[in-house]
Amino acid sequence: MASPVSMSIFILQIPSFLLLYILLLYLFNVILRKFRLVQKFSGHNPPTYPVIGCLISFYKNQGRLLDWYTELLAESATNTIVVHRLGARRTVVTANPGNVEYMLKTNFNNFPKGQPFTEILGDFLGYGIFNVDGELWRTQRKFASHEFTAKSLREFFVMTLEEEVEKGLLPILESLAATAEVVDLQELLRRFAFNMVLKVSLGIDRCCLDPSRPVPPLTRAFDKASEICARRGAAPLFIVWKIKKWLGIGSERQLKNAVEEIHRYVSEIISSKKEMIEKGENRDEDLLSRLILAGHEEEVIRDMVINFIMAGRDTTSAAMTWLFWLLSCHPEIEKEVVKETRVLMERRLDYDSLKEFNLLKACLCESMRLYPPIAWDSKHAIANDLLPDDTPVRAGDRVTYFPYGMGRMEALWGED
Repeated sequence: MASPVSMSIFILQIPSFLLLYILLLYLFNVILRKFRLVQKFSGHNPPTYPVIGCLISFYKNQGRLLDWYTELLAESATNTIVVHRLGARRTVVTANPGNVEYMLKTNFNNFPKGQPFTEILGDFLGYGIFNVDGELWRTQRKFASHEFTAKSLREFFVMTLEEEVEKGLLPILESLAATAEVVDLQELLRRFAFNMVLKVSLGIDRCCLDPSRPVPPLTRAFDKASEICARRGAAPLFIVWKIKKWLGIGSERQLKNAVEEIHRYVSEIISSKKEMIEKGENRDEDLLSRLILAGHEEEVIRDMVINFIMAGRDTTSAAMTWLFWLLSCHPEIEKEVVKETRVLMERRLDYDSLKEFNLLKACLCESMRLYPPIAWDSKHAIANDLLPDDTPVRAGDRVTYFPYGMGRMEALWGED
């Protein structure tokens, strides 16, 4: 039998237990109501829960993010969704042309890339044009705009293209056709694009195009750095890769090694190019020579060159791969393209005459509508804002425009 003292203590504890029970019951009710509200008013946003946000759905669809976002955007009346996810900033994803124009033109200054974006690519792209904002971006853009519209660089590009096709790509394709070998066209075009961009950017000779040969170390380093940076951006929890970087383990260690190899290779080319310029042995046709002669610091030159190589290689090879794949799926269109090409190829081609390939241009535009080389791009709002479709944006929000989804919106293109 319990003593009077024990009974007194138990009686005194009853109010405390009761208070705790009421408090837990209240918190449970609040969370349940919040859950119901989130589910009820989330519209076409992904299923969202308290605290974790849409982390579960994001993880389930991690292997098909492009199609998942496209489905959500297609169901939205404004082609815009808002994503809340544990470990990530509030994200506005849009395929609305009015919003895209507002971000990239009308109120451009409020939507820089921002630190969260530059942090993901900073180890790889450094202070290059595709990873900086403000005055540094404007300076590099002005230089790039001037150089890439210069007649001399355009002529050098066309000359390099002809040389790479005639001496590299066509012999490989003819050899493969003669032996009826199956070829990984994507890998072949990646090597071809890499050769082109190395010649135009650095002025160095091409690598081997033969897909049966091992991938060159520089190509492998670019592939590894690109892959890991892409995984950083798509990670459900950003804190994971940051911890791995701090510890120097796993994929982050691989990224560091790949970037070091790229820096070492490009720095050696810069030093060699400077010596050639000093000796008067350089023709000043490539982009690197122009950067050196413009007086930029070596680190800036290195990062700019890496940015141009990265952008030119992957976008070009992706666009060509999808174009050839789609043409193979539509043989009647393929025949018309070949017919147009044969007619126009009877005379010597130059940069300006490429504009006369109307059907080829239409096919390329349609291919890039369906499979854009840049599937999405993100900015980060500096101040609170309101998009043209009345979606509120908070300071610090990630705002993503989505070309892949835009190319599939029936509101823009119709059913077919």
